[in-house]
Amino acid sequence: MAALDKPRDRAIQAMFDRIAARYDILNRIISFRLDNTWRRRAIKEVLKSNDPFILDLGAGTGDLTFAAAKQIKGSGRIVGLDFSLEMLKLARSKQNRAKNGAKTCFIQGSATFAPFKDGAFDGVMTAFVLRNVSDLSLFFAHAFRVLKSGGRFVSLDMFPPGKTWFSTLYTLYFYRLVPWIGGLLAHDRGAYMYLAKSVESFHPPERIAELLQEAGFRQVNIRKFLNGAVCMHVAEKPHASP
Repeated sequence: MAALDKPRDRAIQAMFDRIAARYDILNRIISFRLDNTWRRRAIKEVLKSNDPFILDLGAGTGDLTFAAAKQIKGSGRIVGLDFSLEMLKLARSKQNRAKNGAKTCFIQGSATFAPFKDGAFDGVMTAFVLRNVSDLSLFFAHAFRVLKSGGRFVSLDMFPPGKTWFSTLYTLYFYRLVPWIGGLLAHDRGAYMYLAKSVESFHPPERIAELLQEAGFRQVNIRKFLNGAVCMHVAEKPHASP
């Protein structure tokens, strides 16, 4: 695995190692199970070819990887990459009982130094990872590099919602209650305080679209859920000029 040179990267890696055992159940509780719906929408956008070879950046415990594997037909395969060994141990433990689990594999590594050949994948997807990346330009550059021409990049992440009555309720829930839930169930209030702060201080979705375009992606679209509290970015790597 490529070394994590920045203290922030090492701290986040250690945090995910600590909370790995309770990560899945807390995701379900915090999102009221809506995270499954959002993942299905992302998968529908990335699976656009026959027998696809797909990369899941920041795969964690494999939720997105396994959900996509259920939809894969033929000889398609999915590779999950993550820097947290404890999260990957859980993902690998799910493989035997997951539908089409044999079509998945998991590798430990950094998404900002993706250890794959240029143009290796038909699609790249990622869910709830961007806020944890110290260099998004480098992250998107590697996602672009490993995609085939015409391949699609799809991401899901959380953002501060638009200023409406919903944002007031969201602020009370996400910035006050979620850290308490994390402390109660994961015994790690600090990790879920970080989660809330990472959303509060994150770029607006329009800036993420700009960064994707700067990396070379085209046809960049934003789809907003829950008044923009969760956004999906869909982008394509253009075909090479003849």
